[in-house]
Parts: sequence; structure tokens; C-alpha cells
Amino acid sequence: MKDANLSNLPQFDAADESQLIRRLQARDQAAMNALYERYANVVYAVAIRIVGQTAEAEDVVVDCFWQVWQQAANYDTSRGQLRTWIVTIARSRALDRLRAMRRAPVVSVEDELLRVAEAKATDNPEQETWLSQQSAQIHRALATLPREQRQALALAYYRGLSQSEIAEQLGEPLGTIKTRIRLGMMKLREQLQSLRTP
Repeated sequence: MKDANLSNLPQFDAADESQLIRRLQARDQAAMNALYERYANVVYAVAIRIVGQTAEAEDVVVDCFWQVWQQAANYDTSRGQLRTWIVTIARSRALDRLRAMRRAPVVSVEDELLRVAEAKATDNPEQETWLSQQSAQIHRALATLPREQRQALALAYYRGLSQSEIAEQLGEPLGTIKTRIRLGMMKLREQLQSLRTP
């Protein structure tokens, strides 16, 4: 992701932005993809300045757009511009991430999937039981995702396809696939953490 100059935020026609938010509120995935394409670099710039680490900043981007998607219905155009709302969310998510980084390391979903895959190679009955439990948790978490996100993640992590290969195979724009994988990974992380919390 490219760094963006925060003092030079992208300017878009107010009517276009208004139509975009209406489509988002109607749960239009194409509108979400368009919004991501417009503001991902700006959100990343906010995040990297706060958290200082590429992987963490990329997670903030995912968190931010997930929140935008979830809270689009509550967005009120009279309270400010769309880009201001998105940057405010980005800053808040980045600060949350920075606090979490200081408290404890986060186990990534990629690491979780890798641990399960590595455990398949053992003949240990205890490992088999653990593997069965981990697989069940991952399958439950995957089942909560929208079909498009589940499909993109399965192609990436179980078939080993790159994002470009997934886009080609599904006949979708690369930006759409990136968004689906990022949103899916964020949701999986939330689900797996909640399954481990007593």
C-alpha cells in the first residue's frame, strides 16, 4: 500500500459521495469496493503513522473498512464529510491497535491455519484430538463469513492461490478479492478469539 499525504486528502464530488454512502447503506458490495479503492491509502497512512508497523497498519485498514461496512447505516451526512468519518474511524482503530500491541501479541489467523496444517502430519492421538478441536473451531468461524469471503479465503489458504490468481479464477477485480480476504481475515480473527474466551 502506498503512503498517502494526509494534508492532501482525495476530493470527490459531494453528490457522488452521497450516492456511494446510500449504496453502502443498502449493503452494495460494489460500493464498498469503490470506497476501499478511494480511501485505503489514506487509511493506511493514518495507521502507519500511529502504529509504525506495516502488518499492524494493514490490519487497521481491514478493521476500519469492516467498521465502515458495519456502521454505514448510522452515517449521517449532516455531521461531516465521508472522508472525515473514515479517517476518524481509522485513527480510532489505529489507537486501539497500538494499545493492544502494548498489552499482548496477537496470534494471526494465518498462524492458526498453519498450526492446524502442521498438526496433520503427526500420528500422535493427543495431537489428533487437538487437531479435531482446532479444525472444528476454524470451520465454525468460517461458516460465519459471507460466501464470497469464505470462497476467497479457501482458495488462498487451502489451495495456495495468490490474490491475482483468485481474481482471475473468479473473474473478479483484484481490489474486490483483496477486500474480501482482508474482511474475511478480520472476521475470522474475531471469531477465533471469541471461541477461545471462556
